[in-house]
Amino acid sequence: MVNHRGVGTAVVLTLITCGIYGIYWFVVLTDEVGRLSGDSSFNGFKHLLLTLITCGIWSIVWSYQIGKQVAEAQRANGRISNDNSVLYIILSIFGFSIVTIALVQSDVNQMV
Repeated sequence: MVNHRGVGTAVVLTLITCGIYGIYWFVVLTDEVGRLSGDSSFNGFKHLLLTLITCGIWSIVWSYQIGKQVAEAQRANGRISNDNSVLYIILSIFGFSIVTIALVQSDVNQMV
């Protein structure tokens, strides 16, 4: 089941918990996007593990992939698809991954 999550609340919880909620949010959001796009191999734990193993470099790859997955989920739900993959990569490269996650959550909220 895909849940509607308040973006502002999630960002504040991430800051208050020093990133612990952000890790949970990353995993759950990735799972939800995988479910919405119909790609069962796109799961959060795998991407979290790859991000940890590569010392954060994989998060840039994840940013591109989640942009593509969101666009696919939008097409699957009969919506106009927005492929923001390049924007997500740029944000991640400059250290604004939380903005990427917030934008993805906003897109998921619109589909729910």
